[in-house]
Amino acid sequence: MQLNASIRVGVIGAGGWGTALADLLARGGHSITLWSFEEEVARLIELKRENEIYLKGISLSDQIHPTTDIEEATRDNDLIISVSPSHVVREVMERARPYIDRNAVALSASKGIEKETLLTMSGVLRQALGSGLPIAVLSGPSFAQEVARGYPTAVSVASEREDIAEGLQHILSTKRFRVYASDDVIGLELGGSLKNVIAIAAGISDGLGFGTNTRAALITRGLAEISRLAIKMGGNPLTLAGLGGLGDLVLTCTGDLSRNRQVGLKLGQGKSLAEILGDMRMVAEGIRTTESAYELAKKHSVEMPITNAVYAILYQSKNPKDAVFELMTRDLKHEIDGYSLP
Repeated sequence: MQLNASIRVGVIGAGGWGTALADLLARGGHSITLWSFEEEVARLIELKRENEIYLKGISLSDQIHPTTDIEEATRDNDLIISVSPSHVVREVMERARPYIDRNAVALSASKGIEKETLLTMSGVLRQALGSGLPIAVLSGPSFAQEVARGYPTAVSVASEREDIAEGLQHILSTKRFRVYASDDVIGLELGGSLKNVIAIAAGISDGLGFGTNTRAALITRGLAEISRLAIKMGGNPLTLAGLGGLGDLVLTCTGDLSRNRQVGLKLGQGKSLAEILGDMRMVAEGIRTTESAYELAKKHSVEMPITNAVYAILYQSKNPKDAVFELMTRDLKHEIDGYSLP
C-alpha cells in the first residue's frame, strides 16, 4: 500500500462512524464510495450532502459517492473499511466478498464480538472474506460527531503486518486525526468492544444518582477486568493502558455522546431495556457485547464481576441497586489479583 498516494476506498456502513471516516478520507484526497443499507440515507447524502439520520449537522465532502449497491462499493477498491454494526458484519461482508480485489486491504472499524462464535470482528472478517486478504483494526476514543467536526482526535490502527499498520497510519492521519500504529490486533479489539459494557455500568451508576467516586471506581476496575481477559487471549497489557483501552473506556464512560452510557443512564433511572431499545434507532453495541463478554469470560475462566452484573441487569432482570450491593460486598481482594502477565 502506497503511503502518500490517493487510493480508492469503499466504506461499508453509513452510520455516524462510517460517514465520519468517509468524510475524513475524502477530504484527504481519496476516492470514496460509501455503502448504505438504507436507501434513505444514501439518498439524503446524495441530495443534501448530509447524513441527517446518523450524523446530523455535518456538511459532507462532494467526493463521497453514496450507494446501496455492495458491488459498486467494493469492486476495484484498494481499501475496504467495514463499519457495519457488529451483528451484521459477517452477512454484509460475505455479500461483498466476490467483488473485493485480492490485493486490497480490509480495515475493521466496528466494535463488537460475534455472539454465535465469540469472534472479534477481525476473526469474522477472516472467515467472511477468506484467507490471504490483509486485515487491520481501527479503534480508540473517537465520537463520530467530534471527528466529523475536526476536533483533535487520536486513535490506533493494528495489524499483524507492520507494513499494513504503517501504511494505514499514513493514509488515515490528518492534522486533526492522529493515528498510532500497533501490532496488537486482539488487544485493540477487546479494549474497543468491552469498554461498551463498562460504559453501560457507568451510566447505570449515574442514573442511580451515585457520584464521581463511583464512576472512577467502575472505570478503574472495569479496565482491570478487560485487561485480564485481553491478556488471557494474547493481548498486550500496554495496549489496554493506551488509546484503545483506557482512552476509549474513559471517553465512553463519561461522554454524553456515548450511546452505551445513555442506555445505562436510563436503566439506572428505572426504564426497562425494551423501553430503551424502542426509543433508539442507532445501535448501542454494548448491549449485545455484554452477552458475548459474559460467555468469553466463562470460556477463558476470567473473573469479570462488573460484566457479570451488567449481564444480570440486561438479561436476568436484576435490580440495578441489588447488583451494586453485590459488587460492593464481594470478598475483599488484593488489587492486582487475577492478572497473569506474559
